[in-house]
Amino acid sequence: MKEATHDLVVIGAGPGGYVAAIRAAQLGLDVACIEKEPALGGTCLRVGCIPSKALLEASERYVEARGSLKRFGVKVSGVELDLGAMQRHRERTVKALTQGVAGLLKKNAITRYAGHGRLDGPGVVIVDGEDTHKISCQRVILATGSVPSTLPGVEFDGEHIVGSTEALEWREVPEHLVVIGAGYIGLELGSVWARLGSKVTVLEYLDRILPGMDGETAKQAQRLFKKQGLQFVLRAKVTGASVKDGKVTVQADGSDPIECDRLLVAVGRRPSTEGLGLDSVGIETDERGRIVIDEHWKTSVDGVYAIGDVVRGPMLAHKAEEEGVACVEALVEGYGHVNYDAIPGIVYTHPEIASVGKTEEQLKDSATPYKVGKFPFMANGRAKALAETDGQVKILAHAETDRILGAHVIGPRAGDLIAELVVAMEFGASAEDVARSSHAHPTLAEVVKEAALAVHGRTLNI
Repeated sequence: MKEATHDLVVIGAGPGGYVAAIRAAQLGLDVACIEKEPALGGTCLRVGCIPSKALLEASERYVEARGSLKRFGVKVSGVELDLGAMQRHRERTVKALTQGVAGLLKKNAITRYAGHGRLDGPGVVIVDGEDTHKISCQRVILATGSVPSTLPGVEFDGEHIVGSTEALEWREVPEHLVVIGAGYIGLELGSVWARLGSKVTVLEYLDRILPGMDGETAKQAQRLFKKQGLQFVLRAKVTGASVKDGKVTVQADGSDPIECDRLLVAVGRRPSTEGLGLDSVGIETDERGRIVIDEHWKTSVDGVYAIGDVVRGPMLAHKAEEEGVACVEALVEGYGHVNYDAIPGIVYTHPEIASVGKTEEQLKDSATPYKVGKFPFMANGRAKALAETDGQVKILAHAETDRILGAHVIGPRAGDLIAELVVAMEFGASAEDVARSSHAHPTLAEVVKEAALAVHGRTLNI
């Protein structure tokens, strides 16, 4: 067994872990980062956010080439799908970025350990890999991310019944794909395969899609997805699935059995803490298996911190990054902060859907007085020129202070447009602050300005 000593050990090299390691190195600590996967970057970079976006972008281009470009006077003939080339695009994208993370660790003089990291008593971390390392350290940050959740009676087989990782790698387009779960992952991957020719049926346990998002925005999204060919079965409690002769039969309460070629289970994710050695130091977890932390990301054990998907809050890569930086700054400099009311969420479908802050439902439930400002892309010049006029920007502001409490965008480049409203909320801006800020013309961002004007009934272009 090899032994080493570091000031800080980060277990996990996903968005939260590697960013925390880099920030700690910038602040002068001797840092080690442990990752069991050969490639760095975590689930998001290797088998989640990045590869799915590569396929979403590629499949959208395919749809455009098959017909959408006609409205611009561009005629394309002989369009064919080369799924192998599309998958190679995904692989190249992931490879370049994982190598980039490795380069960043090297640039910042962070010691990298390949293997499974686990706590082994106070101030000790064991790395089980090709070699076994025993690391003594003052502090540890747990950033091991999450894994797909499963359903009782639905067993993954890696080919016909799969999670999101396998659904990114198919080399043939399924004739009929059933997706369990109408959240971010299910809708994004369902959209990819629908564009490439699959019949896609989405089963959702609740009576709506996109649980947790603004209700009005979710309804608009469902209507648009139906136009794109996605079929939805709501209030569907899946009770089992079986494979026979290459076909999957899905059983659900209140519905006839559904037969399909592939079944994607996208019912959320759970913290990845198995084999982490939490019991060796007595770290507490909650009823959902998340590591319990205080407001400074400190666990119930001195010197051990946790961030990202293993702790409370939305399982989002950028949330983990913010926590990684803030956690390190708190333990080195004494202060670190994340404004959880200003963490955006984005669904990279077509159109994109983006949200930050409170929904109308949440404001009503808390009896918070508020005003609503909405403006459609249909009335925006740039959206007209792009032929992308579906959707709207919706801003929720406090009825008395005018402070922006939430914003919800469905439409072209929603994921980019939401950033302005995130910054506005971070600085405590009012709807009037945004409305009185000059927005270049013609841009999609003008829809944000008009929605802010609409909070006070002052829209100019509708």
